[in-house]
Amino acid sequence: MTGIALYPGSFDPITNGHIDVMRQTLGIVDRVVVAIGTHAGKSAMFDFDQRLEMINNVSQTTFGTCDADRISVISFDGLVIDAARKLNASILVRGLRDGTDLDYEMQMAGMNGAMAPDIQTIFVPATPGTRHITATLVRQIAKMGGDVAAFVPEEVAKRLNSVRSS
Repeated sequence: MTGIALYPGSFDPITNGHIDVMRQTLGIVDRVVVAIGTHAGKSAMFDFDQRLEMINNVSQTTFGTCDADRISVISFDGLVIDAARKLNASILVRGLRDGTDLDYEMQMAGMNGAMAPDIQTIFVPATPGTRHITATLVRQIAKMGGDVAAFVPEEVAKRLNSVRSS
């Protein structure tokens, strides 16, 4: 399959689960656009620029220059299908950890499909080693002083530790 896949989310912070989805998606499409949702009503642990930097750095160290060059990062604050249309993306990528994710993501895919039938949603199953990871839990563990090294790339763990200690 060729084309552009949009991978939307908060990525606050990027986790090993996100990287797992990105790795699998790179095997399907030519280009992956990580779309960081920025919503005025939500307060994030990391601002857009920090998340952008982490994703770019992690992409380089994880995938190497060749595949990292196939990944780009944008911000969006409206409908994900509008962001996909602006980029000529024909695919929305969503990671699935469990049945709860599937139920929610099926509803989203149905609504997006009704509004934009030309944009297909594909689901990427989490591998067993990342199935339990959520950015929300990572943030909570970090805020409480726990070790998040098993759930995020090394650079992200360091940033979480520095936020916690400041």
